[in-house]
Order: sequence, then structure tokens, then C-alpha cells
Amino acid sequence: MTMKVARIKDSKVKETYGIISYDGKSIVTKAEIQQQTGIPLPPNIKDFMFRGWLDEVRQHKGKLKYSHKVTDVELLAPIPNPPKIICLAFNYYDHARDAGLTPSDEPVIFMKPRTALNEPYKDVICPSFVTRLDYEAELAVVIGKETKKVAEDAALDSVFGYMILHDVSARDIQFKDKQFTRGKGIDTFAPCGPWITTREEVTDPQNLKIVTMVNNEVRQNSSSSNMVIPIRRIISVLSRTMTLEPGDIISTGTPAGVAMSMKEPKYLKDGDVVEITIEKLGTIRNRIVFQ
Repeated sequence: MTMKVARIKDSKVKETYGIISYDGKSIVTKAEIQQQTGIPLPPNIKDFMFRGWLDEVRQHKGKLKYSHKVTDVELLAPIPNPPKIICLAFNYYDHARDAGLTPSDEPVIFMKPRTALNEPYKDVICPSFVTRLDYEAELAVVIGKETKKVAEDAALDSVFGYMILHDVSARDIQFKDKQFTRGKGIDTFAPCGPWITTREEVTDPQNLKIVTMVNNEVRQNSSSSNMVIPIRRIISVLSRTMTLEPGDIISTGTPAGVAMSMKEPKYLKDGDVVEITIEKLGTIRNRIVFQ
């Protein structure tokens, strides 16, 4: 049964979690789920998602009453302290073409530190010395179970769900370093969410519309169907070399339309608002603040 799971701060400014209604407008909190189902839930959202508690709640989904509006709570980055944040480079045909590159047939990856994670609607804080700040809308996969050497045809069974991740990039640092970690690993440079949509709700993750707007101007308008390496193969190939763990985030690359590929690049400026929408997964929105 489909579900959207969110990590939140409630009206008492206490971190907790809840389940979002199908339309994404209402929420039932952990405390209310316990009251309505009688199931004693763990305090940690990762235990709830990965250790069987969510499966138990699913059996009582008909009892849940979504008594709050999502706008009444503060949505946090869905996964606290993920074991790994693995990101793919040039995994869309159109993005690779615009960069003048031939995409690889195996994942080219870099890692973001978990200190880069940011909330779905909080400001992105960019150091004032950055001169070329770029946006990248990405479909992110959340791993649900320990996975090692999994075959492609079984790889999606390892997925807990999907969310949006904004791979904010300081291109000037990236080009100077000739690798990605420092320019993409700055604090707040990975807004994500707004929640995790369980895999049952996303029947085909390779056919989701992806749109990025900057100050209401469409910059990226593509689909996950344009991925070079599909999600099942990404998981399979990565699992041959590293153990994937519950809570790992795999961000699957960005489509065409980023600022650096424009004839006259429109890099992000102080006060710009970046809004990313992925079909079935919702919308995140972040203001850019240079300081």
C-alpha cells in the first residue's frame, strides 16, 4: 500500500515524523498514529521505515485520520544522518550532450557529505566567495535494506522510496578542483524531500516529469526517461563494489537546462528562488542567500 513518510517539527517545535495523505495536503503525526492504531512506534524515523513498523501501520491504514494540514508543520530533510549520499554525474543524455560529453555506461559517482543536507523549503546558504552557483534537479532513491551484489532484475526491491534532491553546485570550485566534492559538498547544498514516497506509489520511476523553475522561469523541463543508466542498473552496479545500507540516498543525475550549459549562463544570484517539481514526488522550494 502506498504511503508518503515525512520527518517534521510539530507545533511544539519537537522533531517527529508522520504520514502524508495521498494528495500531499494533510498529515497524521506519529503520536496520532499510535493513538489511532494502538501501535507503539519508535522515536526514530529510520527505525519506523526500515525495521517493520511502517509495514505494521500499513495494515491499519484505513483507521488513519489526517487531522492537520501539511502547511501547519515544518518539513525537515526526510532522512537524518544517512550512511551515504551517492550522486551520479552526467546520467542524462541531454545534459551530457549539452556539456559536450559522451555519457558512461557505468555510474560515474561522487559523494556529498550529510552536512550538505537541507530542508525542502529552507534557504540555501552560499559562501560569498562562490561566483558561479548552479542548480540541478535530481530524482533521489532511498535504499530500504542492506544490498550487496544484487541483480538488475531484483534491484528495485531494495528501494524504500523516492524523493527530490537539489544538487546545488558551485561550478567555479568544481572546475578549479577538477572533481566535484568540495563544490557540491557545501553546507545546505542538498535540499531534499519534501517527503519520501514509497516505491509502491511510483510504478515507473523511469517515466517521471522533472521541472525546475528559477524565479518562476522554467529552466529544466525533462523526464527521468532520459536517464542514461536506469535506477535498477545503478543499484546493481553500485552494490557490486559497496554495501548499500538502509537510509542511503542515491541521487541519479540531472537533465539538461543547467546554467553552465547556456550560451549566456544564468547562474543563481542572492534572493533567487529555485523550485523543483518531480511528478508523484511533490515540490521543494529554496531561496538562495549569499553570505
